[in-house]
Amino acid sequence: MAGSSPQNTSDQTRDPNDRCIRVVCVAGARPNFMKIAPLMREFGKREAFAPFLVHTGQHYDARMSDNFFRDLGIPAPDINLDVGSGTHGEQTAQVLMKFEGVLQAERPDVVLVVGDVNSTLAATIAAVKLGIPVAHVEAGLRSGDRAMPEELNRLMTDAVATWLFTTEPEADANLLREGVAPSRVHFVGNVMIDTLLANLERAKQLDTLERLGLQPGEYCLLTLHRPSNVDDPERLANLFGALEKISARVPIVFPVHPRTAGALREMLGGRELKLQLVEPQDYLDFIRLMSEARLVLTDSGGIQEETTALGTPCFTLRDSTERPVTISHGTNTMVGADPKVILREVFRALDGDSKRGNVPELWDGQTAGRVADVLEHDFFDSDTEVRV
Repeated sequence: MAGSSPQNTSDQTRDPNDRCIRVVCVAGARPNFMKIAPLMREFGKREAFAPFLVHTGQHYDARMSDNFFRDLGIPAPDINLDVGSGTHGEQTAQVLMKFEGVLQAERPDVVLVVGDVNSTLAATIAAVKLGIPVAHVEAGLRSGDRAMPEELNRLMTDAVATWLFTTEPEADANLLREGVAPSRVHFVGNVMIDTLLANLERAKQLDTLERLGLQPGEYCLLTLHRPSNVDDPERLANLFGALEKISARVPIVFPVHPRTAGALREMLGGRELKLQLVEPQDYLDFIRLMSEARLVLTDSGGIQEETTALGTPCFTLRDSTERPVTISHGTNTMVGADPKVILREVFRALDGDSKRGNVPELWDGQTAGRVADVLEHDFFDSDTEVRV
């Protein structure tokens, strides 16, 4: 490696003959697992890397964690911080405090974080405070809505990370507009699509539709979880008013935790939802549901990307998106919570006038390899010192 290593907890410099990059990968919530899987696989294939996986325990339900590790072939975490639930402040603080101890013990060369959850920000803060450089995968995404906790996590993580790996050109533009040095920004593609493409054929072999009594192309898939939607009774009522009109024409399948379903009914005056409620689905089952759906209705960020890669029409029940490429190039349409807009756009699609998009640049299943290439180059082949 040309140049010295980043500072670590012992203030020692890296042995120039050490040709192994000690990288601590952090995952905390379900979307993180899909992003971390191809990176762990890629690092594991290369002699230049010694990966170490930390699960923060931000999502601790078996369906949100253990099943994803099994389905995606992710090795068991080297450490689980078991932070559990709590307020945003509590959760962030717990990860920060517990992860700091891991870093002091492991003394990695780089900490790799993905996405925009509380674990992403907390792990980043812990690392940079100890002088350890951070690589942020899925950097530069911006919704413009600072009322979203995820938006704040993105902004603060990107402000201090050394490597910013982006999924789309708009993310590069966001970072440069914020004053980030171009040398820190790397357009590599979408690592989440690596996982999707690697597992698509396996998912298509499952009996998911048969078990749920569904026919390919004859149902809509719904996901709904953002506080801006589910914690606002008036907005929620407007949404379900539109959704139930759609369900009168084509069945809507809604994977939802039973506790969440009860809370939704309570906020809607106790009425039963005229949708097909099913339990949360494992990752592979959910891929098949997305790939075979007539269309998808969601307030999730990742699903906007996955439906674009699959070519499935998607209608986003939000007023903003941090993934504009899914609209400009993909199959996504922003409809918000206005019933008139939702019904107009969805019925147009059901009548055969659905949006036909293209798969964005570099969403080719090879993103993890490009991330590893950049890190390997910067540690071993670059004349630039790797610093926080």
